[in-house]
Amino acid sequence: MAAETEVQESTAKLSRRRSLTGLLAAAGFLLASCSQNSNLFSSSSLSSTAPQSAPAPGATLGTGEVKVGLILPLSAGGNAGAAGQAMRNASEMALAEFNSPNVQLLLKDDAGNADAARQAAQQAIDEGAQIILGPLFAQSVSAVGQVARARNISIIAFSTDANVASRGVYLLSFLPESDVDRIVQYAASTGKRAYAALVPDNAYGTVVEAAFKQEVSRRGGQLVALERYPHDKAALTGPVKSIAQAATRADAIFIPDSGDILPDVVQVLTASGVNTKKVQLLGTGLWEDDPRINANAALDGAWYAAPDPAGYRAFAARYRGRYQHEPGRTATLAYDAVALVAALVKTQGPQRFAPEVLTNPSGFSGINGLFRFRSDGTNERGLAVLRVTPSGGQIISPALHSFGTSGI
Repeated sequence: MAAETEVQESTAKLSRRRSLTGLLAAAGFLLASCSQNSNLFSSSSLSSTAPQSAPAPGATLGTGEVKVGLILPLSAGGNAGAAGQAMRNASEMALAEFNSPNVQLLLKDDAGNADAARQAAQQAIDEGAQIILGPLFAQSVSAVGQVARARNISIIAFSTDANVASRGVYLLSFLPESDVDRIVQYAASTGKRAYAALVPDNAYGTVVEAAFKQEVSRRGGQLVALERYPHDKAALTGPVKSIAQAATRADAIFIPDSGDILPDVVQVLTASGVNTKKVQLLGTGLWEDDPRINANAALDGAWYAAPDPAGYRAFAARYRGRYQHEPGRTATLAYDAVALVAALVKTQGPQRFAPEVLTNPSGFSGINGLFRFRSDGTNERGLAVLRVTPSGGQIISPALHSFGTSGI
């Protein structure tokens, strides 16, 4: 994992930062989400929730003096629009749970469209926004970043595509690279040295493959075989059998995919002679809370990286009580972005959204644990490692509670 550039400051400033971290942790706020990284570059995989009506032009949430732009795909079709509405609700919930902070959210609808996102950002800034939260999709983040950068306004966006991150454009999402780094770090700590990998032949697979190769090398491991496979049950047999042949030389097999196809991949592996009780299976947060994975006997005992699930469960219970339907994991992004802004407004004075505040190296503690923004706009998170069991994920290595000087 690339080292974060450290901010040089006085002892007094460092003390102030640590105080902020403690305040946020005590409040129970700040970042959360999940590793539903299959929404990389598109809206097709977002969780569906019961839709609400889109806001009227000029709609706001909160009555505080500090104006904050909030750009969401409220009127987009399908799952994207449903996710946008849930994020809007979660933003409202964050304001209420933070006891009416001195913040007013300028709610803007980009319909999941880059041109509309650009216009929304311009409107929000013209109306006095000091920072922008959102948008959700990579192409829209790029468009908003161009507008905000010209006005020296930072944005905290929700895309899982690290390519759109930059100084001043900070990503609050769970990045695929974080999952990979954590699971390889843990596997290496238990003595795993030789790895094979089965990677989906899609955009997500491209990202995790690069991260996996880098992290295995960084941890002193060896990649003995890697194959990419299509999301086609009839066509994946060849690549999977190829990895099965190499499995005798591997301590672990990495399969970063969701429950849509993972059981089929594992079925071919076991039919080809791989004993999944002797070769450790590794995955990412795409495995989290998926009953198709938990119920699969061949995956029992497999390891994956994800946030501690307790935070999301508590959030979801509060959300259900307020809105009478499931929030979806994406909603936590908006909740925690709003909570972060509210805390910074309360504690950090005129410099509340300055890069040196947002990139606090001590990080913040939120619904799904520890996180910090890097100076390049990406983030680092303290993830747990869980073991697949029939009753759900069981934590075998807890998430970090504080960052060292070099991170995870």
